Amino acid sequence: MVLIVFLLAYVLRRRLDTQGRLSGDTLWRQWFRQAGKVEAGHETGIGAGLALVTLPALLSGLVIYLLDISGWRLAGYPLEFLVLTLMMGVPGWRHSLRTYADAWHRGDMQAAWHHIQDRLPAAERGAAVSPEAMHLSFSKALMLAVFQRFFLVAFWYVVGGIGFAILARGLVALTEQWPHAAARPRFARLLELMAWIPARLLSLTFGVAGDLAGWLRETRSTFTGISKSAGEVLMISANGSLTGYALDPARFSRIHPEEWTDFGGRSLSAIRDLLNRSMLVWICLLALLVISGIA
Repeated sequence: MVLIVFLLAYVLRRRLDTQGRLSGDTLWRQWFRQAGKVEAGHETGIGAGLALVTLPALLSGLVIYLLDISGWRLAGYPLEFLVLTLMMGVPGWRHSLRTYADAWHRGDMQAAWHHIQDRLPAAERGAAVSPEAMHLSFSKALMLAVFQRFFLVAFWYVVGGIGFAILARGLVALTEQWPHAAARPRFARLLELMAWIPARLLSLTFGVAGDLAGWLRETRSTFTGISKSAGEVLMISANGSLTGYALDPARFSRIHPEEWTDFGGRSLSAIRDLLNRSMLVWICLLALLVISGIA
């Protein structure tokens, strides 16, 4: 049933994303309003944020456990389906990708920057930089968003149950939306701990779903460098797994200058295809685990 629940939630979530509906970020933002005020000098505290994330995680895990021991485990699957649907998803990104690619095709890099700056980390939302740096920053933001809102949730749901899935997604929300920005770096460090194994598993999947030879050349450092962040691991792995210099805009512009205006859209399409194929690999792997009786 784990496979069926996840598949149903994933399919519904993709449809909702296409329509730009039901954002999990909005739900988390409203939930965090309860901690809108803190005493002066305590803005870096993380206790309240962890409590607000841990509470729903523990409650959902407890409900599933009680249903399991009482022989009503089937009644818990609709709850897991609902929670996964809410926890996953990147609504609004489709529009950003389309407008960015259109602006890039017109050669209007200022418009491209305007359309995507809110999708970038706060430290990278300043004045526009070179088109190459802008595109790499946006590509990294796209991969991290999909990883954190699909793959990270899926990994912890399969490994630890719905409670761990909520905890992982909650840390993502704390890192991005906690009302007190001074505490966000501390939440980000906790998130990196939960993302360490899933990010490297997705890195391996990129090699299976993409150019394995290129992946082998590029990604040796992602496993020897244990301190690399999830974003760095994914960018290095994706760069090796994608062909046509999809994540090397500087080299692409030198080799194919006549196709430069198409680079933005083509690169993003290649990244999305790689992520979609990688999710298919994960689903197949989960199916094998179910068949073998492990999951």
